[in-house]
Amino acid sequence: MHLRLLPILLIACCCSCSQDTERRDDYAIQGIDVSRYQSVVDWDKIAAQEVHFAFIKATEGATHTDSLFERNWKQIRAAGIRRGAYHFFRPRTPAVDQANHFVAAVRLENGDLPPVLDIEVLDGINPRTLVPALKTWLVLIRRHYGVRPILYTNLHFYNKHLAGQFADYPLWIARYGDELPVLACGRSWQFWQYGSRGTLEGIDGYVDFNVFAGDWDLFNQLSYGHFPALSAN
Repeated sequence: MHLRLLPILLIACCCSCSQDTERRDDYAIQGIDVSRYQSVVDWDKIAAQEVHFAFIKATEGATHTDSLFERNWKQIRAAGIRRGAYHFFRPRTPAVDQANHFVAAVRLENGDLPPVLDIEVLDGINPRTLVPALKTWLVLIRRHYGVRPILYTNLHFYNKHLAGQFADYPLWIARYGDELPVLACGRSWQFWQYGSRGTLEGIDGYVDFNVFAGDWDLFNQLSYGHFPALSAN
């Protein structure tokens, strides 16, 4: 999502990452995620290709805001795509400061997906201190918006550092290739990022492909506030 050249992900999916990602047709609800690395996106063209949701990078650490966040945030909604914003967590930066930064940048409206906490790196900290810091961010964001945030990470990082934690929060797992992510603690995931080399008209270059593991009723239940029921029609 953020650091595409992480050695862990390259080792885990070197074969699948070297080929273009084909969109799966076995999930009804399809999505993508973007940041400034995708440059300017034509969201009307994206909406015409049966993309139902899009997560976009909003913030990182306590000071950085993605340069294209505001543009993407407005245009995704105008195009009729369900939108969500994510924060890239920096473990060396106080979680309270990071939560405040996200809140200052992101205003949710009815129908938006919950905020996402993206954790992929330790930044050299003791792993034992990571979970309490993540819980602080999640609790503060949940208290502010009144909705459970989503936790994003890759399969290896989750199984090594996070398994057995965060049972109350939806999971978005990155595992590239055809094999489903299997979590060490046995719980289920809600979103799956299955490839990073997808192509769509309206995006110059590659984009991550994602799916939601559920039907439209479950998808709508995740939304912030009230939103009319969506369907594939």
